[in-house]
Amino acid sequence: MHKLIYFFKQIYIPAIFIIIEVVALFFYATSTPYSQSRLLSFNHYITGWSDNIFSQMSGYFNLRKDNIVLTERIAELENRLNAYKSQLPEDVEIGVDLQSHQYITGKVVSNSLNRTQNYIVIDKGLNDDVRIGMSVLSPEGYAVGYITNCSQNFSIALSILNTSFNVSSRLSKDRSMGLVSWGGGDPYTVKFTDVSKYAQIAIGDSVEAIDFSEYFPSGTVIGTVESMEMNDEQTMYNCTLRLSADITRIDNVILVDSRDIDEVRHLKTEPTPQYPTMDDTDGDN
Repeated sequence: MHKLIYFFKQIYIPAIFIIIEVVALFFYATSTPYSQSRLLSFNHYITGWSDNIFSQMSGYFNLRKDNIVLTERIAELENRLNAYKSQLPEDVEIGVDLQSHQYITGKVVSNSLNRTQNYIVIDKGLNDDVRIGMSVLSPEGYAVGYITNCSQNFSIALSILNTSFNVSSRLSKDRSMGLVSWGGGDPYTVKFTDVSKYAQIAIGDSVEAIDFSEYFPSGTVIGTVESMEMNDEQTMYNCTLRLSADITRIDNVILVDSRDIDEVRHLKTEPTPQYPTMDDTDGDN
């Protein structure tokens, strides 16, 4: 008991000082709108600083896992390239000009998840040859989003978790096509709709980007079928896909620039040609 009393005698002056300081800060913070805004601004600064520190620490401890994933991905791509080379005649050489895609790695700076219009900020921009329209993939090669805006050193990607996102896709096995979109809410699933009722579809089937997709390289996996049901007219399947990429934990990304995408977009925006009618033909005679 004497030791406890002695302990309180030693600390009571600093303790009283701290209590008075806390009370003074409370009264100062609630005294005027100006002081409230200043304290709120300081709180945001401290919160942002601490979040950045924890993000850097988390990124450091995840480096080993990310490096393993990237190494496995590189090995897989090398194996595919060697397989393609083995199918070519011996007198044919593969050069840079035959590559249809350019790959750039990037790191996620910011990633919103709790909105209907979610975006991802990446630490690569115009100085790194990033441009609008490039695909954004996870280190495993799964669909994440596509670039919508660029500055010199940063770029913004429209996330697949955005209600404005939609892309034509197909079942990997059956090749039946549909439309992938996100309706909000669950950050782990998207919708795969307007699939033919004659499609051979099963739980666990992969859904991928179609050939000449405007947003992703052909064959890019988006997700796997988690559930399915017929629409009210019993003419189409509407499916729920489990996203292959975990957007909530995305840290490193791969930006893909398709050399054919400009031509595809030009064809989509080109006006429909006007063919001569029978009346036009008669008028020429």
